[in-house]
Amino acid sequence: MARFIDGLCKVLEGIIALALAAMVVLVFGNVVLRYGFNSGITVSEEISRWLFIWATFLGAVVALRERGHLGVDMVVNRLPVWGKRACLIVGHALMLFIVVLLFLGSLEQTQINWDVTAPTTGWSMAWVAGASLVFSTLAAGLLLLDLVRALAGRLREDELVMVQESEEATQMRQVLADARAGKEVVR
Repeated sequence: MARFIDGLCKVLEGIIALALAAMVVLVFGNVVLRYGFNSGITVSEEISRWLFIWATFLGAVVALRERGHLGVDMVVNRLPVWGKRACLIVGHALMLFIVVLLFLGSLEQTQINWDVTAPTTGWSMAWVAGASLVFSTLAAGLLLLDLVRALAGRLREDELVMVQESEEATQMRQVLADARAGKEVVR
């Protein structure tokens, strides 16, 4: 199962890279056409905006898998293993609830916007809400897998804290540790 999920995330990363490349080409091409030739691609902004929405939601799925979302873990890190597991279970249950609400709302928005067309492309606006449908479905699957592993006791202690600190917080912790150890701080 882990191999399948890793493969899916690689595919999502490839789609995100293609979306970013297309956005760069569309926006840069439009700027060149506008300022250099006094013309432009009408659908450029709309397609770029849609690609950005999809890249954001797909990137959130990849970040969820890689535990790359930022969070504050100073309290959870100080808890014993059973406390970390309890916090993870409660947190995942709450996230699943929110993802279900997101799915239901996105489904409703997709149905409402099915026949509404975008101004320049003429495509259905349901594609915009579809990004959150895909995200909520994939995120629910990942959260359920982690929740089952936590309930079964198959998560190591280091896997029980599923957030990352910012790079600045990590650097600050290292500077403070070096200062306590009497090392010279190099900037």
